[in-house]
Amino acid sequence: MFKSRYIQANGPTHKYWLVFDVDKPNASLDWYDSGAPAPNIVATNRDNGHAHLIYGLEVSIRTAPDGRSAPLRYAAVVENALREKLGADIGYAGLICKNPLNPHWQVSTWEPCLYDLDWLADYVDLSAYSGRKRLPDYGLGRNCNLFDYLSTWAYKAIRLGWPEYERWLEACLTRAEGYNKKTFKEPLPQSEIKATAKSVARWTHKNFSAA
Repeated sequence: MFKSRYIQANGPTHKYWLVFDVDKPNASLDWYDSGAPAPNIVATNRDNGHAHLIYGLEVSIRTAPDGRSAPLRYAAVVENALREKLGADIGYAGLICKNPLNPHWQVSTWEPCLYDLDWLADYVDLSAYSGRKRLPDYGLGRNCNLFDYLSTWAYKAIRLGWPEYERWLEACLTRAEGYNKKTFKEPLPQSEIKATAKSVARWTHKNFSAA
């Protein structure tokens, strides 16, 4: 881990860290001037001052589709609002981040305590997301939106033929891959697409029938 300049901060089913890519020469301190919460860790490029701002979560967010949708959506709203406040890059997928343990980066630590979502929400304005069904198509918003797109399609499509489960799962996966490719500028990883497709396919196949 010490040798790698970049690491994957989160696994495929849970998010423990919110990572934001700020491409400004003074990124390591710009969060303070923006009135944003103090990052737990900042990993800065010594050459240009650009940085990854890393916020640790006291309770991880379950990103797999079998998790509860309301907490995931709330997390996506907080993440998007904080990204906007920080002026962070919306094209950054958040999969790979600068490794704070590698000496290549200039690393600083600020907030010693892990955050909960309500604490982060105190620093941002969530009113713009009130009543919105669709979230911006980046960050955790992609997970929420892919599930919404796919489930809306599946509720109608399964009525056209009532296929066997394996064929239905294949159809859901193909549709999910299409949404992922065409809708999101920074697509979700294949593991998350498969998990969403499986969740929607199993639920609809179990709860919908010709009867």
